[in-house]
Amino acid sequence: MAHGEPGRHGPVSGGGPVSRPVRIGPRAAAALVLVTLIGIAAFGWPLLADRRSGLAHSQDAPWLFAALLPLLVAVVVATIADDGMDSKAVAMLGVLAAVGAALRPLGAGTAGLEPMFFLMVLSGRVLGPGFGFVLGSVTMFASALLTGGVGPWMPFQMLALGWFSLGAGLLPGPERIRGRAELLMLAAYGFVGSFAYGTIMNLQGWVILQGMGQGISFHPGEPVSANLARFVAYCLATSVGWDLGRAALTVVLTLSLGATLLKALRRATRKAAFDAPVAFESEGRSGPDHTPQRGTNDSIK
Repeated sequence: MAHGEPGRHGPVSGGGPVSRPVRIGPRAAAALVLVTLIGIAAFGWPLLADRRSGLAHSQDAPWLFAALLPLLVAVVVATIADDGMDSKAVAMLGVLAAVGAALRPLGAGTAGLEPMFFLMVLSGRVLGPGFGFVLGSVTMFASALLTGGVGPWMPFQMLALGWFSLGAGLLPGPERIRGRAELLMLAAYGFVGSFAYGTIMNLQGWVILQGMGQGISFHPGEPVSANLARFVAYCLATSVGWDLGRAALTVVLTLSLGATLLKALRRATRKAAFDAPVAFESEGRSGPDHTPQRGTNDSIK
């Protein structure tokens, strides 16, 4: 049998093994920080630009996309290099991304109803922030190809959903909080995170929309405080209903299906035994010439 890493997949007080998130090593953490800094700059730079900057996210999106894809690959490669993700984890990433991409068209974007968000919450919780970030970004990319939603907004959506899933992996008590308390915490995060996702994506579209009225339009070169006040008014006027639909559906699905899906994800994680080193030990007795006796075989322990 294979010996797992002590304390990572070892027994717990209940007698069964405990599944831990896919860990983030130093290189993966550095790659995640770099992606996040680039994303913050991509979303926020228009607020600091002057009137002659030629603001248009449709122009900077291809550059962001060109930078984002290699950085996402770098996160995965760094996680693998840090022994945080093996072939089984990569396979699970592909399966969950495919499921998430298939869930997105079910809501068809109607009133902000997007059922894949609850899957991102639960997956990030079980598998950790690094895995969650990559899963969110890859899922959004796959769903955009599936639904024909490819455009200048896509790299921003990939970043925003990656952050959403990463946040779920950073929630406290991944090994201590269980049951109803955990579901309530995940539902609350899904509610708040759904509004945060919508707000971040509003920032991407708001700076290129003009003629919406003095109170809510973006004014290049104006003080940041004045533009942020207009941005709040813009969000209240245009997107609260959509964000509320996304948040409400995420809460309902988390509370109704969360316990079952969390159990399935944790069972799959335990069986995959991510990061468990394998030690080889001979069970056969060796004769004087140090060769195994007839009828004995080496086995994996």
